[in-house]
Amino acid sequence: MQLVTISKELNDMDAQMKRSRLEAAGFHPTLANEDAALWLGTAITIGGILLQVPEAEAADAKEFLETPTAPAE
Repeated sequence: MQLVTISKELNDMDAQMKRSRLEAAGFHPTLANEDAALWLGTAITIGGILLQVPEAEAADAKEFLETPTAPAE
């Protein structure tokens, strides 16, 4: 299974939030470089935390993340 990076995050919380949204929508995301970023205390030095999905899901997952979410009522 080939993974494709659909987002690079410099903040672990942003990466986790996007990963959670994708999982809730039925995608299969993973985070690369997360452990190194947390260990070093920064994601800048390693090029960011990479949000990745299987290649077959990449276009739909990217579109999903770019679609604004409705505010909670």
